[in-house]
Amino acid sequence: MQIEIDFESEEALYIQLRNQIIYGIATRQYREGDSLPSVRQLAETIGINMHTVNKAYAVLRQEGLLRLGRRTGAVIAVDIDRLKAMEEMRENLRLIIARGYCKGVSREEIHQVVDSIYSEYESEK
Repeated sequence: MQIEIDFESEEALYIQLRNQIIYGIATRQYREGDSLPSVRQLAETIGINMHTVNKAYAVLRQEGLLRLGRRTGAVIAVDIDRLKAMEEMRENLRLIIARGYCKGVSREEIHQVVDSIYSEYESEK
């Protein structure tokens, strides 16, 4: 598991960890049913507090990407309902697109960015 944390970033460490795991799932580095390291193991490997890893895992569980069990630990469980995922994505994109629109980014440029990012995940299949 290759996780890189930027300790100089203003982004919270647990968010960085969460995002890296999400990218790992999207690029199929992690698949349904894969176990992630224990909270203690991952904290030691990355050099962060166990509570930080625990918070990232809890957020991923709330988002429907992880299943946490006492015996099984953290397991990839991508069970998000598609409609809920689309709704969340729409809300997140709404602000991002509004920012781009305010800065003069065209519809075509937005489509190119989305297509480019989506292609990154398709190539991993």
